[in-house]
Amino acid sequence: MKAFLLAFWEVAEIVLIAVVTVFFIRTFLMQPFLVSGASMEPSFSTGNYLLVDEISYRLGSPERNDVVVFQYPNDPSTYYIKRIIALPGERIVLKDSEITIINSQYSEGIILEESYLKSGLRTSGNIDVVLDEDDYFVMGDNRNVSYDSRSWGSLSKDNIVGIVRLRLFPIDSIKFFNYDSINQSIINNQLITN
Repeated sequence: MKAFLLAFWEVAEIVLIAVVTVFFIRTFLMQPFLVSGASMEPSFSTGNYLLVDEISYRLGSPERNDVVVFQYPNDPSTYYIKRIIALPGERIVLKDSEITIINSQYSEGIILEESYLKSGLRTSGNIDVVLDEDDYFVMGDNRNVSYDSRSWGSLSKDNIVGIVRLRLFPIDSIKFFNYDSINQSIINNQLITN
């Protein structure tokens, strides 16, 4: 009987440690999400299983072009995945399918080059907005079907769950996402002179 209780206690300890570890990882470090919908195609499609890094934004701020998972501002029980287009304090102008970002660094403005979009895709809408200090402008990569900041406004940092770091499924498209090279490309964009 003593051997049985000892074995039971060992199994219970392992299970408890596993549960606490999983809880800690899911609550503070990484969280899995399953993509549903076409708003981020071709980058992400329905059925993609993603791991979202929840700790990076506790240590730093989101950057332009980061793909983030967030709670929809009008219904926090719903989660969306979108790409950050404009940062806090910036002015974003969308006109004739062209996105211009104006801020203190780019006072003349820069036109975003969006290499992640399907060739020939046009971005609908006419927007001219200055973001508040904790707000972001987010859009889906499949602009024709994306319900995003063009429709419901800016996204507060408080609603952001984290940045997409890893696609685990489908197996043939496993990928780690490093946004540094994409974010660096904006510096090389041409300035607008008008």
